[in-house]
Amino acid sequence: MEEKFNRLLLVPIAAVLVLMVGYQYVCPADSYTCSTRGDEKGLFQRYSSGFEFVYPDEADEELPSKITSKCNFTQRDLDRHVDFAIRGDDVMVFLHIQKTGGTTFGRHLVKNIHLEQPCDCLPGQRKCTCHRPGTAESWLFSRFSTGWSCGLHADWTELTSCVPVVMNKRDKKSAHKSKRNFYYITMLRDPVSRYLSEWKHVQRGATWKTALHMCDGRPATQDELPACYSGDDWTGVPLTDFMNCPSNLANNRQVRMLADLSLVGCYNMSSMSELERGHVLLASAKANLRNMAFYGLTEFQRKTQYLFERTFGLRFIRAFTQINSTRAASIGISEKVRWRIEGLNALDVELYEYAKELFLRRYQYQRQQQHQEERLRRRQQRQHRQRLHRTYWAQLLRLGAEEEEQNEVVNAVEVVATTEDYSSQVVRW
Repeated sequence: MEEKFNRLLLVPIAAVLVLMVGYQYVCPADSYTCSTRGDEKGLFQRYSSGFEFVYPDEADEELPSKITSKCNFTQRDLDRHVDFAIRGDDVMVFLHIQKTGGTTFGRHLVKNIHLEQPCDCLPGQRKCTCHRPGTAESWLFSRFSTGWSCGLHADWTELTSCVPVVMNKRDKKSAHKSKRNFYYITMLRDPVSRYLSEWKHVQRGATWKTALHMCDGRPATQDELPACYSGDDWTGVPLTDFMNCPSNLANNRQVRMLADLSLVGCYNMSSMSELERGHVLLASAKANLRNMAFYGLTEFQRKTQYLFERTFGLRFIRAFTQINSTRAASIGISEKVRWRIEGLNALDVELYEYAKELFLRRYQYQRQQQHQEERLRRRQQRQHRQRLHRTYWAQLLRLGAEEEEQNEVVNAVEVVATTEDYSSQVVRW
């Protein structure tokens, strides 16, 4: 009687479990299908004139709540993912623009990435050895790994023609047989802050006079790039004098270093008008930046780290730090001086606005992708648990049915045995 009661109790329990499993299919735990939508707010909200970005975990980085949409970026522009073959022939090339935080980022590349074979950085030495696992070949072309092999602060024009030759020579590979992928990366910075930072650096004695400025197979001549100062350096230069030099390479440096200079006759200013030259350089810089594997912004260190990790599938050991108390930030300038600097760097200002919007769109896109990946992973885990539950209860029910059949057989045997005993007793009596 007790066994029959237990079997009857098993039926409602199994029914309740089936209902619970069915509810999980209809309304998963991580969905909003069955919840109140009044307080639902996703990562961003779309507006007719732009996007509202929500970053509750990044109070250290200033970010406007609403970004006006000016450019029509394609999904290819936003979805940057590189299947970086560090064991193969892929090479990461860091284009280091002066005063954009490139030194800090360059150190992250050689000292802060979690690698199977970390870069070997010896104390007291500026360069590190960054070999692929099991080989003596380098996967990174940067100041801190290969040095200034293509010239001091080589630009896009110099690097694209020089890096393949240098890397093939270093690794003793034939240019015809080698099938390498070169992934270019760089850092950009707010043009006014970058300009003031370069001025203070030059004021302390920096010159970068050993830069090659190679273009179309030859370096720039002295007539094409006249010096802004006489003597060894420009130490102590006032900001006014720094701004008044028309050949100062600090002006629109970011556009110049990212553009294909061969399109405008290199450093020959007489090949076209200044206005046409500016349009060509800006368009080229935007295209090259957009097609680069990755770029970061000095003003958004944590987002830069996030996008790099998502792009290359690599992880940093320590988090990036946002430092806003820079030398440029401590310089007090009037609105008139700021307007003058923005005018001298009009191309850089437009490039940075373009780069910032694309950067934030990529961040937004990757956050969405990550959110979808996490939801898919949780759904797959939930479905796996549900399959285990169904299998478990199916086995349990089958065992219960088998036990019931066994009990019926035992009861039948007992009945037969009882009948036989009674018959024998009758005969003997």
